Amino acid sequence: MARLLLFLFFIIANCSFANVTLPSVFSDHMVLQQNGEVKFWGWANPNETIKIQPSWSEGVYETTASNLAQWELKIKTPTYGGPYSITIEGNNLITINDVLIGEVWLCSGQSNMEMSASWGIKNMDEVEKATQPHIRFFNVPKLTATSPQLNVPAIWEVCTPEIMKNSSAVAYFFAKRLQEVSKGIPVGLLVSAWGGTPAEIWVPENTIQNNAVLESAAKKLSPSKWGPTKPGQAYNAMIHPLSGFSMSGALWHQGESNVGSLVYDQTLTALITSWRRLWQDEFPFYIVQIAPYDDGFKHFGGVDIRNAQRKVCHILENTGLVVISDISTVDDIHPKDKKSVGIRLANLALKQHYKSIEGVVESPEIGTIDFEGKNAILHFTDSEGLYLKTEVSLFEIAGADRVFYPARAKLKDEQIHISSKKVKTPKYVRFAWGNALQSNVFNCANLPASSFTTE
Repeated sequence: MARLLLFLFFIIANCSFANVTLPSVFSDHMVLQQNGEVKFWGWANPNETIKIQPSWSEGVYETTASNLAQWELKIKTPTYGGPYSITIEGNNLITINDVLIGEVWLCSGQSNMEMSASWGIKNMDEVEKATQPHIRFFNVPKLTATSPQLNVPAIWEVCTPEIMKNSSAVAYFFAKRLQEVSKGIPVGLLVSAWGGTPAEIWVPENTIQNNAVLESAAKKLSPSKWGPTKPGQAYNAMIHPLSGFSMSGALWHQGESNVGSLVYDQTLTALITSWRRLWQDEFPFYIVQIAPYDDGFKHFGGVDIRNAQRKVCHILENTGLVVISDISTVDDIHPKDKKSVGIRLANLALKQHYKSIEGVVESPEIGTIDFEGKNAILHFTDSEGLYLKTEVSLFEIAGADRVFYPARAKLKDEQIHISSKKVKTPKYVRFAWGNALQSNVFNCANLPASSFTTE
């Protein structure tokens, strides 16, 4: 009898260890990407049969766990709606409730993406309006790891005033704007941000190591009390665990911690490329340009980052830039008007990705430059209704010697003509070239032009 009981104990124990388990991103209140094949994955006993039944379909999806105790399945999702339930059955049964189908976005970066209403924002009156059951947050905690992780300790949360108050304000206003245009479509926000962090920690370590330029720049990063500076540490723990989860695209609000880098365009390009490779998807990637900020030192580190962010959007397809030089004073590194940032990001997505709105939602961007004698004629894209908000010229011009002089600026037929008596044969132009200079060139959508240099 003792032997029989012991045998039965081992049988029960073995079954208990064979239970199907899921990563935390598959849980109650989640949002799944609509009109696609979303991947589910998890762990189970080797050779265990796993069946998934979503309530929006009569179909049953089935697979078998590998000899590594892992499994995955792709499931078709309908047009947005819900709530639904999903059952996952192996030797045990899991039911996921209150599942919505809609649009999923990854929101990442440093403090300006992390910043919530609880920090104090201009839009505090929006908190009490934030009972938004079709907006869901998956807030990834600050974590590091020396190798890529498969799971992260987080939960999906339905947006209430309290949840909104302690979640990314930019992400919230982005989602709210999407819903205004898309008739209340559910939006899931994967928020993975960490204040004070450089871009390198969000890039796979081997990507940095295999690029001599990026590795050299990473070695120059100074230790920080705000967070890690070693390449890959946040990527491993805060991005990689999400990589199978289907989404529409990514929002990026970072750069302040890379001020001083002369290769930020290469670092950010590597980040975007590596994430897209991880997801196996050329998803849209929208960048918020850092705001002008006076740190009290004389250098061009801040404007170099702004220009690098602008350049990346020319280098990589399916990217977009949100310029925010007009929404904050230059003595605040954390602009408080998060609603404007979220709306501008959403408008890019609504026009470029969803094709659901028209009109000008992009900032005017320098296009071609014609040099005629002493004059440089600047042609901008998205220049409808181009105007100068102040009479002070922020343009500079230089000859082959690259010595820049202030230039007179004249607007004519949505082109800007600039010149200087000190430059007889102009070759280079730059605009708002200073860490704390705020753009004064706007288009009909009242969006400012980015600072730039043609060097």
